[in-house]
Amino acid sequence: MHQRRFAPLLLLVALTLLLVPLAGMSAANETPILQPGKQSLFERVLTRPGARLSETPGEVANGDTRLLTAFSQLYVYERRRAGGAPWLRVGTDTKGANQGWVAEKDTVPWKQQLILVLTNPGAVRDRLVFFDSRASLEKVLKSPRPGDVVGPLVRDIAQGRRDPRVVALEPETYVDIREKFYLLPILDHVQTTLASGESVRLLRIASVTEQEADGGPAPHTGTTAGSAPAAPSEPARQFRAAVVFVIDSTTSMGPYIEQTKQAVADVYQRLRDAQVIDRVRFGLVAFRAEAKDDARTRDLEYVARAFVDPSQADDAEAFIERVKGLKEAKWSTDYFDEDAFAGVAEALDKTPWQDFDARFIVLITDAGALDGRTMADGLRVESKSGLDAARLASLAGEKQVAITILHLKTPAGVGDHQRAADQYRELARNSRFQTEAYLPIDGGSEKDFRRAVDTLAGAIVANVGDNTGGIGTAAAPASRTPPRPAAQPAPADATERNIREIANALGQAMRLRYLGNRTDTRAPILFDAWISDRDFADPTKETVEVRVLLTKNQLSDLQMILQKIVNGAEEGMLKPVQFFDTLRSIATQFGRDPALARSENAKKLADLGLLDEYLGDLPYQSQVMALSQDTWTSWGSEKQVGFTNDLKRKLRQYARYNEDWEGWVNPAQTADASGDFVYPVPLADMP
Repeated sequence: MHQRRFAPLLLLVALTLLLVPLAGMSAANETPILQPGKQSLFERVLTRPGARLSETPGEVANGDTRLLTAFSQLYVYERRRAGGAPWLRVGTDTKGANQGWVAEKDTVPWKQQLILVLTNPGAVRDRLVFFDSRASLEKVLKSPRPGDVVGPLVRDIAQGRRDPRVVALEPETYVDIREKFYLLPILDHVQTTLASGESVRLLRIASVTEQEADGGPAPHTGTTAGSAPAAPSEPARQFRAAVVFVIDSTTSMGPYIEQTKQAVADVYQRLRDAQVIDRVRFGLVAFRAEAKDDARTRDLEYVARAFVDPSQADDAEAFIERVKGLKEAKWSTDYFDEDAFAGVAEALDKTPWQDFDARFIVLITDAGALDGRTMADGLRVESKSGLDAARLASLAGEKQVAITILHLKTPAGVGDHQRAADQYRELARNSRFQTEAYLPIDGGSEKDFRRAVDTLAGAIVANVGDNTGGIGTAAAPASRTPPRPAAQPAPADATERNIREIANALGQAMRLRYLGNRTDTRAPILFDAWISDRDFADPTKETVEVRVLLTKNQLSDLQMILQKIVNGAEEGMLKPVQFFDTLRSIATQFGRDPALARSENAKKLADLGLLDEYLGDLPYQSQVMALSQDTWTSWGSEKQVGFTNDLKRKLRQYARYNEDWEGWVNPAQTADASGDFVYPVPLADMP
């Protein structure tokens, strides 16, 4: 675990599913209270910061209570009023262990394992408004143009004016949950359709935030209604960017390799002239593909190789020296598709991204990517990384890396272009930044390619330093729409304009993240509010992402159970229907309450008639949870096998999450709590 993140987080404890040792409390032979209308789902709560456990309900002296870890999950066994207030008898599991009493006001209902994470607004959406009631939110959404109503409201609140409908406003800068953990559990939800025809979810959420040692609220810049943002906590340091080119180095790519080398050398010269050469670094990874024959694979030398680490190439000479040996392959690979995903995985894994604020991968290829599809010879050829476009896009999002694709649509790949474009659009769909950075080069023109690389690199550089366009300051963040650097000429055509717009949108999002981290921006401190999961002005843009919080132990359980199911299916031990029912049961359990996944009922939800109960009021569902038995059966064996292979990729991704030390938070802050870190796994990565 990286110690640099613990200093500011010393008192910031993430949601923990610990078996909290509640000393002095004895186990009881009983079960928790059922959720209203449920037959098997128990009531759970999360503790707010400052919650205390006592042996009896009611206000008691601090000496008779124990301070609970913030965000602890507890089961509810009894409700009782004492001292004029409601109290809860709680325990750490469903068997009555470690019981005690906690004031209900110090807890938040925990109906499912889902939480929300704010997307990066960047230049693509406006700030999220937290409304006081569902009625207030619905009134805005039912207006003909909700964006026209909310725009002035956001500006008024940001300027310190009050509005009785608004509880809080999203911070101007981005709150990165990996740097400053916050919790937005879903308490209720309603789905509606806008006048435009777009479907939107109205979500009632709670916001649980940390407190300082003296019990007061922690510093934050989440604007509450009528308040101004807090002052910056520390001066902004220089904003640094890393651009890693991931380039196809097979037989057809020689001219593009040389053009890329020269483009990077030219950019370094521009950086030197602008006196910001220490602000941008370039790296390079090359990829080919593994052959069916081992000897041929050796002749091809590598599948993916990092030639330049951006942290070690501080000028053009250093970069050129490291890529001297990079040439196109002497031998052709087995298929037209190459292992682009292995190249991207190499860049994600080997680059020291933590040293940089703006993080870019630029993939350059003239072919599709190996992803497990059946080839002409009947073989299913997977990427050596074991991942596909969706899994890599998710991993890049977790690392806050933006992937841009330069797809060379050469005449040789005419029959492959559409499929490759579909793959790369998915890979280039940056969910964190809500920008699809896919740039086709029609005809594979070397001239157009060089112009695209120059424009893209120039736009990224222009977003880095004050001398080339500015990044704002800690006290005065950059505007929502980034200014066009004066040094750059007007775009020559639509392609060049598109490249700059994409680079500027990504650059603006990364600046907001940088400024949020430097000014100690936190999520708004509030207790209860209603939000829209879509932007008012542009409902195609999401305001929040859905995550499932899992401890290391629970992620391990998910891997183990899912691996057994996949193994059983491959060995013919499970019939298609049995496989689907078992998988769906497991996926549903982890969306609801991972602690129950090892119970006997975990594999029998369908038989027991409990699937509808578990799925019924979940506001969001993973892929398998949303599937029906009829759809599954209609797929046929080929598509079912493909789905099973996708589960294998998710298993590999869980292993990567387990090793992603930056993404885990240790709520106990102790060396012996390895099973108690928590990771906000994207819902799309669940079974």
